[in-house]
Amino acid sequence: MKKAGIGLVILLVAMVGLYLVNNRESSDDFLEDEFTAIEKHIPKRDVLNEEVSTADVAWHLDHMLKTINRISENLEASDPHDYAYKFSMQQVVVHTTGMIPRGVAQSPQNVRPPKVIETDSIYVQLQEAKRNIKGISNLDKNSHFNHPVFNKLDRDQTRRFLEIHTNHHLKIIQDILGE
Repeated sequence: MKKAGIGLVILLVAMVGLYLVNNRESSDDFLEDEFTAIEKHIPKRDVLNEEVSTADVAWHLDHMLKTINRISENLEASDPHDYAYKFSMQQVVVHTTGMIPRGVAQSPQNVRPPKVIETDSIYVQLQEAKRNIKGISNLDKNSHFNHPVFNKLDRDQTRRFLEIHTNHHLKIIQDILGE
């Protein structure tokens, strides 16, 4: 029984260490590779594989970009003095593992794509997202947005979330395309 307790403490310390390392994103090339992948997938926008997702590639592209752009707007509009950390076990797990389970959450209405997604709109949103991501670095570290599950995320936690969320949908697109 004592060995199990020691093992549990070691596991907990390792999880806290991973969380502290993986909780934030602040690199200068943040999302550059992901933006390249998004742009590469735009010509395959109409591909659908219902065994993977009921949505086509265009839906995932539009959703990723809307998410980046709406969250960036929320960060910019936030009052850094209103930020207060609140523990969220779901956030610890997602930020530590870098993975969002598929099919568990519903997207908020403001980041859901329209019924008809125009290719030009995807390109426009991509350019907007590139500008927005560059601007995030200049925001106060306590700029924040309210995530529906993770509570308030500060600037660098938000950047980590955007990285995880974007890669989550890029992996779905890769599976849709059989890559």
